[in-house]
Amino acid sequence: HVQLVESGGGSVQPGGSLRLSCAASGYTFSWKCVAWFRQAPGKEREAVAAIHSAGSTRYADSVKGRFTVSKDYAKNTLYLQMNSLKPEDTAMYYCAAQDRSWCKAGPSSYDYWGQGTQVTVS
Repeated sequence: HVQLVESGGGSVQPGGSLRLSCAASGYTFSWKCVAWFRQAPGKEREAVAAIHSAGSTRYADSVKGRFTVSKDYAKNTLYLQMNSLKPEDTAMYYCAAQDRSWCKAGPSSYDYWGQGTQVTVS
């Protein structure tokens, strides 16, 4: 049984920072595609950052240069470091994972999802 559990969300002022964590059980982040998504009220879920099996990363244009995705293989944990936060970053953030080493695009391609952690920037 795969379980992804996010933590680290909260309220922060514009310009502040947060680090989100996603701990996995029943699933190993190594050699798999994992990603962070977010969804604001009334908007579609969007990909924020993805990290492929070999470690290459991809970011949404809106977060490039501000967010960094990383994996800690020893802790089997995925992170999203968010700096220079803006009010438009306010959303529920989700960790997601695929049973593939390469990332297939689109939320429907992800096999596992966490419950989400709220980020509010105001």
